[in-house]
Amino acid sequence: MPIHIQKLVPTFVAGVAFSCLAGCAANERVDASIPTPQVQVADRIYLGENIVTMDPDTQNSQGVAVADGKIIAVGTQADILRHKGATSEILELGSKALLPGFIDAHGHFTFQAMLLSAVNLSSPPVGQVTNIEDLKNTLKSHIASKSIPKGQWVVGYGYDESLMSEGRHPTRTDLDAVSNDHPIYLLHVSGHLGSGNSLALQAGDIGPDSPDPEGGVIRRMADGKTPNGVLEERAQYAVQKKLPTPTPQQALAGLAAAQKLYASYGITTVQDGAASQPSIDLVRAANAQGLLSLDIVSYFYLQKPEQPLPPEDEFGQYSGRFKLGGVKLVLDGSPQGKTAFLSKPFHVVPDGQKTDYRGYPNYPTDKVNAMVSKVLSHNVPMLAHANGDAMGDILINAVSSAHSKGIKGQGRSVMIHAQTVREDQLDRMAELGMIPSFFSSHVFFWGDYHRDSVLGPVRGARISPAKSALDRNIIFTTHNDAPIVPPDMIRLLWATSQRETRSGKILGAEQRVSIYDALKSMTINAAYQNFEEGIKGSIEVGKHADFVILSGNPLTLPPAELLQLKVMKTISRGKTVFSAN
Repeated sequence: MPIHIQKLVPTFVAGVAFSCLAGCAANERVDASIPTPQVQVADRIYLGENIVTMDPDTQNSQGVAVADGKIIAVGTQADILRHKGATSEILELGSKALLPGFIDAHGHFTFQAMLLSAVNLSSPPVGQVTNIEDLKNTLKSHIASKSIPKGQWVVGYGYDESLMSEGRHPTRTDLDAVSNDHPIYLLHVSGHLGSGNSLALQAGDIGPDSPDPEGGVIRRMADGKTPNGVLEERAQYAVQKKLPTPTPQQALAGLAAAQKLYASYGITTVQDGAASQPSIDLVRAANAQGLLSLDIVSYFYLQKPEQPLPPEDEFGQYSGRFKLGGVKLVLDGSPQGKTAFLSKPFHVVPDGQKTDYRGYPNYPTDKVNAMVSKVLSHNVPMLAHANGDAMGDILINAVSSAHSKGIKGQGRSVMIHAQTVREDQLDRMAELGMIPSFFSSHVFFWGDYHRDSVLGPVRGARISPAKSALDRNIIFTTHNDAPIVPPDMIRLLWATSQRETRSGKILGAEQRVSIYDALKSMTINAAYQNFEEGIKGSIEVGKHADFVILSGNPLTLPPAELLQLKVMKTISRGKTVFSAN
């Protein structure tokens, strides 16, 4: 009997075996005064040949028993059936596979919830926009079909100039042609740029005399003064703060819809990275009303060194389904938006930039140092967005400097995205105990663009270098950064292990990792990143009964068939929260 069955079972068996070894006769009766330990009855039992526990000690298990939202046994079918009671539900998996629930290592839950009511302007396979005319017609159709009153905002998301035939951002001129009666603001697919029409710019008090804010750029027309509608990084804030706030009922409905979306992809723990205090308060309110069916981990968004942090005792412990996990910093931009801070110039610089353009940081180095020290001094986990390798240097130096002063916080500081992290930087991260969380979905969504325009063939082949991290025994995670791309964990698994681009080409074959290691990055490694490896990330006795049931076993399927996998059920703390049936 495996040692992973609930502890009282092997204790009972071992006790009987010991007494017989001491010389008991076959017909001897057990002393009735000794109480017989009771085997806990399972609420639900899963049986099958494709149970992927992510625990090396139980990798050949045939069953799992669950009671009260926790795993009570993992082992052979005979072992598990000892926990069967009159009311136990038995689920035969057949050819389906049972895995730990997927963990969202980085994303923006409340942002995703908000955008579900906005206009989808994405290109295939997420949307249908392939050119500027498509974008304009989609907006016009939305305004007409919804009978949006004059003066009311129209918000769109997901446009991607790299996939539109014109190869450019929509400008205020394009959007004024859609409507001069509605302020229109569109969020770029990266989330790091946006474009507004004239009414939107007016709402944000952005005009010819407006200076570029720190860490942001207002793009201009040919005269060098008039804003053309496109706003980079922190320049967006002036308009974004004018966007309408949903009612409490609308906000809660958005959270419910977003949870259904995440659960449909097999996710049982969701991250709300860079969460504002109102976003945190919203999720807390939903939690207090019993409206959360998934675990939500929020990371408070620190935007400047002098900004106060929530009290230290608010972090780290679940209340119901909600936990304030730590603090998030956003230190530079995006590679596909060509605002990430690189050590060498972009392969093809944006129009109007000098040939040595390499992006820019959101903050000067002294402010980064101050914010990193502030978070680590607060003794809470830290996530820090750093896409470009020049920004990576600044972040690693800031963490190293804080450590040298004895300011280490709880450790496990995370470099979010780490798209262009170099080999020497990974060496330093290993020494500092830092975790890279790779935006591996980029390989598919923008791999061709990175190779041909953003970074060139050599640097492009190394985006999200998971194998380099693995070779150093660095624990790494992977993510989709939803809503930048959908929270599709099967595509993430495929992209991390296969590194195939939209055009069907392999980008950096030497950075491929096994399917098993890719699964680790979204299960047990992601739990470790959240300081939750003791309760999640693998199918082990005592952990939460967080599972995903897939249509097949990703470890035995041919890699070419990975994208054919379907999420059949998602189970969070023992309760089914999604079913494809």
